[in-house]
Amino acid sequence: MPIPGNLLTTAMAVMPHTDVHQALEAALSLDVPFWPQLPNYSYYEDMYVQAAEHFPGIILDMEHKTLRFSLDKFIEEFEETMTHFEEPEYFDVSKTYSVVYHRFLDLDLSDRPAIRGQLEGPVSFGFNILDQDDRPILFDDTIRPFMFEFMAKRINAQLNRLKNKNANAFMFIDEPGLQFIFSAMSGYGEQKAKVDMDEFFSMIDSPRGIHLCGNPDWDFLLGLDMDILSLDVYSNAQIFASCASSIKKFLNKGGILVWGIIPTGFETFEKENLDFLAFKLNNIWKALGKKGIDIDQIVRNSMLSPATCCLVNKDKEKTVQKAFQMTRNISQILREQYKL
Repeated sequence: MPIPGNLLTTAMAVMPHTDVHQALEAALSLDVPFWPQLPNYSYYEDMYVQAAEHFPGIILDMEHKTLRFSLDKFIEEFEETMTHFEEPEYFDVSKTYSVVYHRFLDLDLSDRPAIRGQLEGPVSFGFNILDQDDRPILFDDTIRPFMFEFMAKRINAQLNRLKNKNANAFMFIDEPGLQFIFSAMSGYGEQKAKVDMDEFFSMIDSPRGIHLCGNPDWDFLLGLDMDILSLDVYSNAQIFASCASSIKKFLNKGGILVWGIIPTGFETFEKENLDFLAFKLNNIWKALGKKGIDIDQIVRNSMLSPATCCLVNKDKEKTVQKAFQMTRNISQILREQYKL
């Protein structure tokens, strides 16, 4: 199994750190490390900016920290982009757009059970990048298909680079925008999203999966052709556990679930303790066990992580650092409990 389970630890990539070395040390402290995304260090390290590299039509304003799209600029740059369309290195994250990524690639990562990369997904990117008419580019029937193919090439390029460092590398596609497509106000419905996401995953190499901190239609997500799903179960335990049938199908095909159980917000973290969070997670698994899912299968096909990223704590990176430590601690407790 390229993606390990057995309650090993990882985390989401967006971190509040401004010190690259400290952020990498935190990421490397987990079983399955990743390259951190540090928007407080540089706007280039913002997840949307990184995804936008080489995308035709993008207007990046580093001074005002804005990211926009121009259809006229897209038309001007499209032909140049297409001349590089079969060059994988063109679609990788450059040193300009992530110092952290390239420091990560300089490390010896061969002894890890796996390593992980990530890129902002096309739905979230398309919702957040606005055109000259202040309209999300996801709604443009001309731009959207190109955007999905472009992002697939970017994910594949990064995954191939990471596999050269560790054969068990895999990718998170960060898709917070997927929680909005089920709103009647989104303008981009579930049926269209299903067609687009199925086509998108058909263009992406395995192993691949989705990370999001929100509360989408879990049955929809679990039905996609992916290998791993990372979620904030701390906030969404009850509604996620209600999707037992879809969870069972996902696990039966070898899917891995990453249970985000440790809160990273300052106030919430200070109210919690390790024993209660372990108790909470065990209760979720027991509830699924009563619905016909083997608990041993759950723990074999599961990893643990903090619940969310957090850039707004008053103590900056300190609570996030503590959450990483608590993630390691809860993993040790549960691994001993389940004799892993």
